[in-house]
Amino acid sequence: MKTFKSSKIKTIYYLLLLALAESCAAPSDHKEETKALPAPTIATFVLSKDSMPSSLKIPAELIAYKQVDIFAKVSSYVKNLNADVGSNVKSGQVLATLEAPELVAQVAAAESKYRSQQAIFQSSDATYKRIVETSKTPGTISKNDVDIAAAKRNSDLAQLQAAKADFLASSTIKAYLTIRAPFAGIISARNVYLGAYIGSSGKGAELPIFTLQELTHLRLVISVPEAYKNYIKLNDVVKFTVKAYPNEQFSAKIARRSGVMDSQLRSEHIELDVLNTNLKLSPGMVAEATVAFSGGSKSFIVPKTAVVNSAEGIFLVQDLHGKAFKLPITKGRETDSLTEVFSDHLVSGTSFVKKANEEMHNGSLLN
Repeated sequence: MKTFKSSKIKTIYYLLLLALAESCAAPSDHKEETKALPAPTIATFVLSKDSMPSSLKIPAELIAYKQVDIFAKVSSYVKNLNADVGSNVKSGQVLATLEAPELVAQVAAAESKYRSQQAIFQSSDATYKRIVETSKTPGTISKNDVDIAAAKRNSDLAQLQAAKADFLASSTIKAYLTIRAPFAGIISARNVYLGAYIGSSGKGAELPIFTLQELTHLRLVISVPEAYKNYIKLNDVVKFTVKAYPNEQFSAKIARRSGVMDSQLRSEHIELDVLNTNLKLSPGMVAEATVAFSGGSKSFIVPKTAVVNSAEGIFLVQDLHGKAFKLPITKGRETDSLTEVFSDHLVSGTSFVKKANEEMHNGSLLN
């Protein structure tokens, strides 16, 4: 009986020691409760009207203020060349002389005919005057003879005028054999050599004799998109750069604008006058123009990230009592971070999602 009780006590004692050892060796089963993170909130902004100063960077091109391709007006051969590529010429300066023996002979014949007709008219005119003077004595010359002399005189006068016109026309054509510069500038191209055949049509007329450009005065040509048409005006200053001088900025004023939209580009043709007295710039250079626009009237300006452009259209997502509502809009001007928007349903003071996306559907919770 004592042995049974003793073994029972020992068993209980060992079980207590084992439980105590496990409780000391094992890690605590009590873990700190993880705090639940709050759901991320969707940032919104309050719609308001404001002016939008902005600028537009757009490609542009420099062209000569005056440029002309000089062709020969008559078929001829090059006799002398007085200018070459790079020649700086003055207005009226002789660039080349041409020769056309047939034309010279034609002018000589016209002049001879004119001089001959002058002599004929002078003779008939003198005869007519003598007959008229003699007819003043009664019975000397009949009235019919006076009329015949007058008719002969008038006929010779008409032929004289025709010969004179033919001679002047031939002389004018002969003047085309001397090629002169129509304005001051620089010869940028020469396409003929001495002795070359040139003409107003046919094989000798494919290329111009010279190309003349004015370089001290250039045009900067840009095409302004339709959305910016109402924000530009004459005499606005436009700054531009060219690749040849990347660290230098040039400026010019808007001098001319077409006033109509190009049917393909939907943009307006704008020209600026550029003074180039130092000849640093050249026609044909591609420039990057920066057109600055004044703020103008106030309109709704929103963050660029708030505008969603999807297959459904362009819209903003309005925060309507914690739920999303797509509001269709039309975009205006843009900057790197802002967009001008228009809609008849936009109201100042309403809230819109700052960073909207296509996944925000009508009625979905904004939380």
